[in-house]
Amino acid sequence: MQDFWNYPGHDAATVEEIAASSTVFYTAPVVGAPSVIERQIGKLRDRLRSAAIDVRRQVENAEMRRLLCILDDLRDRLKNPDGYRSQETEDAEDAFLKQRHRTMGLERLVPDPTALLVIDEADRLKIAGLEQARSIFDRGGIGMILIGMPGIEKRLARYPQLYSRIGFVHEFRPLSTSEIRQLLERHWTPPGVKLPGDAIDTVAAASIIRITGGNFRLLNRLLTQVERILEINALPSVTKEVVEAARENLVIGQS
Repeated sequence: MQDFWNYPGHDAATVEEIAASSTVFYTAPVVGAPSVIERQIGKLRDRLRSAAIDVRRQVENAEMRRLLCILDDLRDRLKNPDGYRSQETEDAEDAFLKQRHRTMGLERLVPDPTALLVIDEADRLKIAGLEQARSIFDRGGIGMILIGMPGIEKRLARYPQLYSRIGFVHEFRPLSTSEIRQLLERHWTPPGVKLPGDAIDTVAAASIIRITGGNFRLLNRLLTQVERILEINALPSVTKEVVEAARENLVIGQS
C-alpha cells in the first residue's frame, strides 16, 4: 500500500486491491514518541479507508449517472411528450436525489476497514510506545500482531497490562528447503521486485537455497539484488552466475 501512495497513478484495479484489504502493516520507528506512533498508525488506517471510499464512490457515482439518464429521458418533452410531469418522473427524481445524497455522504457510510494491525520491529518500542499500542488495541476493536526479535516475549512479560492481552506467542523458524523451492516455483518475489517469467532453473534455485539457509529476510534481500543484476546487465533469466553475483553485493557472511 505504501508504494501506491508514494507513486500515485496506478490503475483502478490497484485501488480495488488495496480497498479489499483489512490489514495495516506498520514498522515501529527506532525512536518514536507515543503521539508519533498514534499519528503514523492513524494515517495508515485513514489511507486504507480512503481506498475503500474511492471504490465505493465509483459504484455510487455509476448508479447516480444511471438514474440521471432515466430522469433526463422522462423530462425530455420530445421523448416523453405526455409523461414528463407524471408520477413516474416524480419517482425517478426522488430516486436520483436520494442517490445523490447517499453519494455525498459516503464518508459517513464507510467504516474503518482495519481489522488487523501488524507492528513489525516491535522490540524497538519503549514502554510508552507499548502502552500506546495497547491503547490502540483496547479502543479500536481490532486484532494486533507484534513482530520482533527472539526474546521479545520475555520483555513483554514484564508489562502485565499488555502481556495479559497476548493470546499466543509464535516463533518463526527458518524455511525448509522444500518451502523455499515451492516459493521459487510459484514465482514469489519481494514486493516491488519483478523477475523474468520463466521458472528459476534447479541449479540457480539450489544456489539460492544454499546462500539463504532458510532465512526469509535474506531471501528477500537476495532476490532484490538479483533483479538489480539482471537489469544492469540486461540478462534474460536467473542463473547460478547471477545469483552468485548478487550474493557478492550483499553483506551476509560466509555461505
